[in-house]
Amino acid sequence: MVQLDERAAVRRLHDRLGTGPRPGDLDRTFGAALDAVLGGDAAGEVPPPRPVSPARPAKGDRAAKQDAAHQRDEDDHALTTWWLDRMVTTNRPALERMTWFWHGHFATSEQKVRSPRAMLAQNETFRRLGLGPFADLAQALVIDPAMLVWLDGNDNRAGAPNENLAREFMELFTLGVGHYGEPDVREAARALTGWTVRADTGKAELVAKRHDDGEKTVFGQSAKFTARSLVALLLERAESAEFVVGRTWFRLVSAQPPPVDVVARLVPAFRRDTRSLLRAVASEPAFRDPANVLVKQPVEWAAGLMRAVGVRPRDLEREQADGLLKALRGLGQTPFRPPSVGGWPAGGAWLTTATWPSRLDLAKLVADRADLKAALGTADRIEGVRRLLGVDSWSDRTKTALGKVSGNPAQLVVVAANSPEHVVSR
Repeated sequence: MVQLDERAAVRRLHDRLGTGPRPGDLDRTFGAALDAVLGGDAAGEVPPPRPVSPARPAKGDRAAKQDAAHQRDEDDHALTTWWLDRMVTTNRPALERMTWFWHGHFATSEQKVRSPRAMLAQNETFRRLGLGPFADLAQALVIDPAMLVWLDGNDNRAGAPNENLAREFMELFTLGVGHYGEPDVREAARALTGWTVRADTGKAELVAKRHDDGEKTVFGQSAKFTARSLVALLLERAESAEFVVGRTWFRLVSAQPPPVDVVARLVPAFRRDTRSLLRAVASEPAFRDPANVLVKQPVEWAAGLMRAVGVRPRDLEREQADGLLKALRGLGQTPFRPPSVGGWPAGGAWLTTATWPSRLDLAKLVADRADLKAALGTADRIEGVRRLLGVDSWSDRTKTALGKVSGNPAQLVVVAANSPEHVVSR
């Protein structure tokens, strides 16, 4: 198997397990870079803005509803800008990357939840538990307020169970398609009855009179299953670890499923915790295989670009921040708003001609805010922008395109940021 050289492997490490390299990050050895990506500290991290809109959609007269909707939009804007800023500035790259990964895995959208408080609380759960044991995260998410609203847990009560949360928890979050039957879904839904979100506080609580405390039979095992014991049962099944390992591999290494022997090596690490899984993934020969290319998701691409050139979303003026979020919407991806419970697409789905205007707009907005003269140098700006963005090398075609704008630093960065060598994680 052909392997990337050391510097290219370090760059891939930052692209795949982190939020993109900053100047100087590619000068480390692979081992030192892996320790840095998986470690780090909270120095300089800005705490999130605390939403002030109602915990749940407001009821009352039309004016009150409009005021609440406006405040919710402002809270949503502030949280989205804050999270992008966190991705750009973090000293804990893997933690932030996995917060983003879990957001796509346990996909939950503000579009239906309509509670920035609940979305922030879920985001903080991903960050607090995202590198730990998967079991802790799954237990927290099955009774997470945003998740309960998103997948109709509030409508799940004894005598009239709603199967939505149970079905998706099995199919998309823990087991995968084909590893459960309809009787398992029905019985699992009964185990999840009674959990609801309080309208006054936005917190989840178990309402005893709405919970079915009878015996349920799931995967042939009979017991008075609750939310907690149901999740434990799901995670005990061999296909659960293999499924989550496969999803992680798909997003971080290759669109091709990991071979059986690789899965056998990764599962024990996964069962320890997610940090151990990432270290094991990075140690696989396939992680350095240049054939395993991935198209960067728009948020990953945008955050990596801002991280490289030193532009912070929180420092943007309101009109510029609006432009940043508008461009991401044009690209089809904004934090806190996955399109469905299945999360966002991958691969070539992001490379459509319809999205290029938004990609160019975003890159121009960032480049215009960056201090590029010192970063690029003056001797060879094409080489300078390659180093700045952490690109391994330029193709002759890209060099020609860059040469046409090399006299304008901002245009040079815009073209380089939209080149195949930067849009695709090679």
